[in-house]
Amino acid sequence: MERAESTERTPSDRSRRSLALVTGAASGIGKALASIVARNGHDLLMVDIDEEPLSKHADRLADVHGVWTEPLALDLTADEAIDQIDDRLAAIDGRVDVLCNNAGVPVYGRFTETDFDDERAMIELNVVATTALTKRIAPRMVDRGYGQILHTASLAGVVPVPTAAVYGATKAYVRSFSLALTTELRGTGVTVTTLCPGETDTGFLSQGGMDRSAIPSRRLQSPRAVAEAAYRGMIAGDRVVVPGQWDRLRYVLGRLLPEAVSARITERFWSG
Repeated sequence: MERAESTERTPSDRSRRSLALVTGAASGIGKALASIVARNGHDLLMVDIDEEPLSKHADRLADVHGVWTEPLALDLTADEAIDQIDDRLAAIDGRVDVLCNNAGVPVYGRFTETDFDDERAMIELNVVATTALTKRIAPRMVDRGYGQILHTASLAGVVPVPTAAVYGATKAYVRSFSLALTTELRGTGVTVTTLCPGETDTGFLSQGGMDRSAIPSRRLQSPRAVAEAAYRGMIAGDRVVVPGQWDRLRYVLGRLLPEAVSARITERFWSG
């Protein structure tokens, strides 16, 4: 899964720059995040399961922005995945200054009709992998007294989501975990930012049965706009980032309205 020797960068190429680790970096919000991180002068360890688009994007960012990039194609739900990331970091003498836990998948459909194997795999990626990678990286950031963490949650994690009950629950976990961690790490020099985007125009909507949902295309945000807002918020040390005025209104209403009302509204929005 390594790149050809002609495009390999050595650790010395990145010795004076901060290193960002971005998961889900081959497509969607993660791809846009990787681009913005590179544009701002960070070297990159880019993780995704899709090897070819990941490698192409890594090479492009290195060429365009003059930073060191390394693609690492692996399945984050595999037992050895976090150890593989650690091994790669050790090999490049890399310490992670910016961690963007972005990888995630959806499962859409009524709970009595969806497949549990799909949902278990989603939980492994959205919840377990996010927690495990943060568990590995965050203590090192605390020891150094510096670090920035960005977790991609969702508006689906703010209110109950009928027709995507387990997906919404995984994002509620990410949001709650991130907000709690923000408070725990106060004063350590390490910040945690929770990204809660609404529906975004990515391949995500063609996964997990989401193409059967009734999410209106006119409401979709661009991955670039979401990632730009996320990066700005992370650098500023914001607790929560909700890109777009419409979605910020939904976020506020979702926290204020009774849960039963919010759930009915969400069901109508997603299922039509």
